[in-house]
Amino acid sequence: MFYDALTNAHGLAHDPFKALVAPRPIGWISTRSRAGVVNLAPYSFFNAIATNPHYVMFSSAGRKDSVRNAEETGEFVCSLATYDLRDQVSATSRPVGPEVDEMALAGLTPAPCRLVKPPRVKESPVAFECDYFQTVELPGNAPDATFHMVIGRVLGVHIDDRVIVEGRVDVTRLRPIARLGYQDYAVIDAVFQLVRPQGANKP
Repeated sequence: MFYDALTNAHGLAHDPFKALVAPRPIGWISTRSRAGVVNLAPYSFFNAIATNPHYVMFSSAGRKDSVRNAEETGEFVCSLATYDLRDQVSATSRPVGPEVDEMALAGLTPAPCRLVKPPRVKESPVAFECDYFQTVELPGNAPDATFHMVIGRVLGVHIDDRVIVEGRVDVTRLRPIARLGYQDYAVIDAVFQLVRPQGANKP
């Protein structure tokens, strides 16, 4: 099949786009408001986008608390969303007011960071401390629909020593959650290696 993506005339029961661009990592973004309130929210539009230095991005449909806090304070943290923490990840997606601390709401432990003020999720095996770089606004089809892509430079990385095996991170020990389409998710618990052609960029 082929369909016009601008009109989204796919003719299916559900929009297939997110099911096609999958799996996607989930950025579990923590920020702190100017008033000192901690915000924690999962974003499935998230990825690493550069290295040396490292940059990551998350994208929000609408100007949500994570976007506003990152812009106003210049900092955010991304903790890894894992299978063991799936219920807490889901709990932090609940729409609540900016005065609510989602980390406390989900029963998670705030752990201090080294270089930024927002806390990381102590229970998570990985966290990226970031300083805010810029926001790219992406206009939507509806007049009031705007998407905000927040880019941050990674200042520091926390890794649980238990997931490092012979000098490499063992992703099967991390078991990160991957977002698929609809209400579907997957967990990374198996890997394979692929030899790349000589001269290709190293992974």
